Amino acid sequence: MDFDTLSALRETHGGWRLLVADSAPMVTSFFYRTFIESNSRAMAEGELVTRLDDHLTAIREVHGEDSYPRPALAYLKDWSDDQRAWMRRYYVSDSDEAHYDLTPAAEAAIRWLAGLEQPSFVGAESRLLTVFDLLQQIVRGTETDPAARIAELEARRASIDAEIERIRAGELSLMDDTRLKERFLQMADTARALLADFRQVEHNFRHLDRQVRERITWFEGGKGEVLEEVFGEQDAIADSDQGRSFRAFWDFLMSPARQEELSGLLERIFELEAVIELKPDRRLKRVHYDWLEAGEVTQRTVARLSQQLRRFLDDQAWLENRRIMELIRSLERKAVAVRETPPRQLGMQLDMPVPALNLVMDRPLFSPPLRPEILADVRLADDSLIDAQALFEQVHVDRLALEAAIRRALQQRDQISLAELLEQRPLTQGLAELVTYLAIAAEDGAGLIDDSTIQTVAWTQADGRQRQARVPLVLFSR
Repeated sequence: MDFDTLSALRETHGGWRLLVADSAPMVTSFFYRTFIESNSRAMAEGELVTRLDDHLTAIREVHGEDSYPRPALAYLKDWSDDQRAWMRRYYVSDSDEAHYDLTPAAEAAIRWLAGLEQPSFVGAESRLLTVFDLLQQIVRGTETDPAARIAELEARRASIDAEIERIRAGELSLMDDTRLKERFLQMADTARALLADFRQVEHNFRHLDRQVRERITWFEGGKGEVLEEVFGEQDAIADSDQGRSFRAFWDFLMSPARQEELSGLLERIFELEAVIELKPDRRLKRVHYDWLEAGEVTQRTVARLSQQLRRFLDDQAWLENRRIMELIRSLERKAVAVRETPPRQLGMQLDMPVPALNLVMDRPLFSPPLRPEILADVRLADDSLIDAQALFEQVHVDRLALEAAIRRALQQRDQISLAELLEQRPLTQGLAELVTYLAIAAEDGAGLIDDSTIQTVAWTQADGRQRQARVPLVLFSR
């Protein structure tokens, strides 16, 4: 935190620019209400423009029509340019509409401003207990003496046994309302802060993706050099403290048992009288699902990085093949040009690289040629009976949407059969959609098809008729 570092940070950091901006109250209040308070991530441009219009209208009613006179869309584009970098404007793969999201720098500035508010009370005890618990975890995790670890575990067991005996004797100690409120507020603040961590991790991988694209654009060497450098940086991020922590958190959260446990704990806590008095945000009851959505965005960013590397390899292979064909055609043109007037000076002679072998047993057996029967008279069919309407009634099945439905179903359980999946998400496009599910199971390594077991699936067509099909047992698993 020296003078030069802070001076450079003031000029380049988006969060600092937000704090010193003249429109900081309007911008910060809109960002907090739209993204932070509601635990939202990406938002489409149309919806965001509508929300900003409502926000500006409410401000103009109090402070006059001249307050912030520009259109809402102009403000959004201004906030997402490189000069401010408060928002990120991008396009998703399945939409032509722009989407927006907060940058980690802007979110850090907003959370710092939110921390300036005077809290109702300061939870000193819960934080002190958290410090002691973390210190104990560090000591236990780094203890190398087996006798010391066994003694510590026996002491904990004796404490647990003593507490069990007190409960059996009727001495049931409960947490008072003050401690309960204190711990709940600390939990809520930590849960919301996790979403900021997801934004920072995604920003790091997106920065790596941008560096890869820039290097590929200007790189003229071999593929091995750029791949070694790129994969080295990707491994450095994945093996860093932040990368390992994110991977452990994601594995923990993807467990269906942990998701059910979190849901049950939140349901029980929100029914307590002390928590009800706080009037908490009901969105906290599904905060673990917000974590899942944020984690999926981060995983898609990593997938785009891998896709960019794969495209680079394909382009390089195509360019090399094209160069080889150009060299071959150049030699052919030169050979044709000197065919009539060969050069007087003899060129270099090359020996045969391998001897020419002609083995008797290598000759294939004789096979009689196939003589097709061709009729001299060809009858033309009457095209008046052809129904061209069938060409306009083709059905397109969105395979990506079906794969997304399978992934959502597997978030709650380890595996699911095709029949169970169709009960949750009935067929809307009939037999074509059913065949697409079977194709996904056959081509995806996570799908299993058991031909020995037959299941019956049913669906309703657009004309109201019921249809059934007997298919093998299909299991999708994570």
